[in-house]
Amino acid sequence: MIDTEKGKKSDLPFGSEFSPTQIRLLWLIDLAQKYDGDWKQLEHSILNEYFSANKTTDSNKKKLANNVKLGMQAYGLLDKEGHLTDLGNELLSLRNNESEMYKRFARHILLNLNGLNLVQCVLDIQTSGESVDLQKLRNWLHERGIHFPRGGKHPSMMRLWLEKAGVFTSGWFVDETRLKEISGISTDDLEILSQFTLEQKAYLKTLANIGESMSHISSDIEKLASSVYGVQFNEKNLPKQVLYPLEQAGYIQLTRGTKEMGRGAKPFIVTPTNKLAVDIIIPVLNQLDNQIQSDLRVLLRKSLKEIIINLNDKNTYKRGLALEALAFKLMKLLDMTYVATRLRGSSTGGAEVDVVFESTRLVFSRWQIQCKNSASASLDDVAKEVGLTHFLKSNVIIIVTTGRIGTEARKYSNKIMMDSNLCIVLLDGKDIDEIVKNPTLIVDVFNREAKQAMKLKTLEL
Repeated sequence: MIDTEKGKKSDLPFGSEFSPTQIRLLWLIDLAQKYDGDWKQLEHSILNEYFSANKTTDSNKKKLANNVKLGMQAYGLLDKEGHLTDLGNELLSLRNNESEMYKRFARHILLNLNGLNLVQCVLDIQTSGESVDLQKLRNWLHERGIHFPRGGKHPSMMRLWLEKAGVFTSGWFVDETRLKEISGISTDDLEILSQFTLEQKAYLKTLANIGESMSHISSDIEKLASSVYGVQFNEKNLPKQVLYPLEQAGYIQLTRGTKEMGRGAKPFIVTPTNKLAVDIIIPVLNQLDNQIQSDLRVLLRKSLKEIIINLNDKNTYKRGLALEALAFKLMKLLDMTYVATRLRGSSTGGAEVDVVFESTRLVFSRWQIQCKNSASASLDDVAKEVGLTHFLKSNVIIIVTTGRIGTEARKYSNKIMMDSNLCIVLLDGKDIDEIVKNPTLIVDVFNREAKQAMKLKTLEL
């Protein structure tokens, strides 16, 4: 299990003791209104109601009551001074319709507390054919940039609240119809949004932030998006890279303007559709922005064989994603922990990608992986990775190529391993083909490379 960095704030709300199996939501927010801002009285009442009979010390009982209060804060029901928030008051106004109250609370969790990220991750795990548990969730969420503390039950608490509204049923099963009804977005649309590029997301958020259904000159939105989000657009390819995909997804309508509206060719006039609901799109895109590899998700759910097929895609960006997915798949077979991507196909024409993984089994080790979608891996490719080890503090270099390992590259790797403590693993196209046929053979491939390294590093004592 991966440790959240020391001192890093959890991306999922704290919910210990703030659970629908432990407390009644309406009773709590009624109490919070009654003791508006009086922390001590609020905690005292919670303790008497739920924890007075617990066989533990008075100090621990107070901590349990305090945890309920902290959970209310984390879930956005109380502010720092102990007053009900707008959400808390809204839920209180629904006291005569508890099902509607839980539905409104679930919408808040989904859109504002990374609830959609949790649901999406659960669906990904299930699509991959695996069962859901807290450790797996922690690992999969971590790979998406979503953290919660080691040993924390944050996802379980969130699931219980969403279950009250019918989003989850029978454990981790997701009712996708109910999810759309409550959040306002379907899993299909969420999938499409998660695959949008940084430029597409920035453009869509800018258009949504304007908050009006009026039409705009496409270049004006581009300039505003660039200024607000620091994204650099390719002006000549704006229609192909941004506008057409957004139109195809149903978020905008495009019409041709006149030359008087802009310089050079006629600009596009962009009109948002009803699908571009600000109160949904902005929080959803903000959640997706926090994901470190949202555009990889679809590929990571595919088999190695399907990923290899994508390496031949005509689109260089998609080839780059497939190459990164290949690195992920290979390292996940070895149960490695993802750290960062340094280079991907959009900047290399889909030719190579550099990814960093770590392991804490027995001893800490850091592995840097270069995947190349090319005819061969050269001495220069290996030398570049060797040069980066000092900066990355890596112990292992893995070079993966869909082609062959060059003779000079192998000679250089052997020389480096003889003269240093580095290990260099070289995988060629034939190795990948064998691993695709039988993933367990990755162990044989790495054992082969390990034995080669051991021979080179034989001590003469």
